[in-house]
Amino acid sequence: MKVMKFGGTSVGSAERFKNVARLLLDRGRNIVVLSAMSGTTNSLVEIADYLYKRNSAGAQEMITSLENKYSGVVNALFETHEAREKARKELKGCFSYLRSFVREQFGENEEKEILSQGELMSTILMANYLRELGVDVVLLPALDFMRTDENAEPDIPYIEKRLLPMLEEHAEAPMFITQGYICRNCRGDVDNLQRGGSDLTASLIGAVTGAEEIEIWTDIDGMHNSDPRYVANTQPVHELHFEEAAELAYFGAKILHPTCVLPAKVNNIPVRLLNTMQPEAAGTLISNFPPSRTIKAIAAKDNITAIKIKSSRMLLSYGFMSQVFEVFERYRIPIDMVATSEVGVSLTIDNRRDFDRIINELKVFATVSTDDDMVIICVVGDLEWHNTGFEAKVVEALRGIPVRMISYGGSNYNISLLVKKENKIEALNALHKKLFIDK
Repeated sequence: MKVMKFGGTSVGSAERFKNVARLLLDRGRNIVVLSAMSGTTNSLVEIADYLYKRNSAGAQEMITSLENKYSGVVNALFETHEAREKARKELKGCFSYLRSFVREQFGENEEKEILSQGELMSTILMANYLRELGVDVVLLPALDFMRTDENAEPDIPYIEKRLLPMLEEHAEAPMFITQGYICRNCRGDVDNLQRGGSDLTASLIGAVTGAEEIEIWTDIDGMHNSDPRYVANTQPVHELHFEEAAELAYFGAKILHPTCVLPAKVNNIPVRLLNTMQPEAAGTLISNFPPSRTIKAIAAKDNITAIKIKSSRMLLSYGFMSQVFEVFERYRIPIDMVATSEVGVSLTIDNRRDFDRIINELKVFATVSTDDDMVIICVVGDLEWHNTGFEAKVVEALRGIPVRMISYGGSNYNISLLVKKENKIEALNALHKKLFIDK
């Protein structure tokens, strides 16, 4: 049995629901994870924003607009009156629930309950459509088994304890459907796995069930060797190691959520990235296969801030580095790149939360300067240091572009370079030409 996850664009219209259903009918007994229809989560965020601002009229208008959109999808999706009315009735429950928040105190917990409705509505549509086609599909409510622990990390023992009996109860079912993204937290409140969390849902289900494979279906035919929005003639990468995929996902490749990789990697379950619009395409297979001594792909991560922290003493003193990193740990700010010299350290962050406080604390024991609007360019492949020449090609490709920092050696799969925002597209194209065209 496989786990098949479909993103919001894959179920973005009635016609796309039908396309996904045809795919499911061809692939046998699997667990299907659905995201919200494209645009729905953004609408729900906007509804929540109106409610935070106590603008009930604005919230009601947005809810009605969204309900009308779904009504159009229902009319286009279902053939029979009975199926149409059943779906409409179930969706009405979701919209009535959304309207109930207009009269309540509104806070973070209520916002998360509102955001959960998108995935619930997409599974209502798909389950009812498959039933209209004659498939006795079983709907597995994600809120009944998906949970995070006190550290907001997936509670895998709990997920396993709750999900496996649900599957065993319906051992003869031809297909299962559940919601991505949504979960409960350790207090039992409705919560979510953050943006892109449907990938993580699929990976966790695959790990717990020992799935044959996890398929992530989107609107692009696999992970490309560079960003097709900025680089012409990119190509899908046929195979990636889990470590390579994790680096690309973290450093800007949007097709796969970074957190998705670990549960599949640990449990040695292959992940395949596929295109709903071109189901015949091979896509990208991610697994634990041995490294291939090649460079695979390039990604870029925007909105980076570089911070240079120079010791107040002439040379780095004992404890200086720990002082630096303790500041970022206190504020729970991850660090992407690090470079050191005899008198200081440069590092990058992508989250400016509490930025002024961090800088003020660093200035107690160091001089500090910053560079904003930077971009990390990440070159990924089998970059183990014995594979000579790869780093030279990367540096040579960027010979005409100012590079603020280089990070190499911290991973066997990644060379990271920090450039200005205005040099991003030039850098991506120069690297693509040198690494994949000229070779």
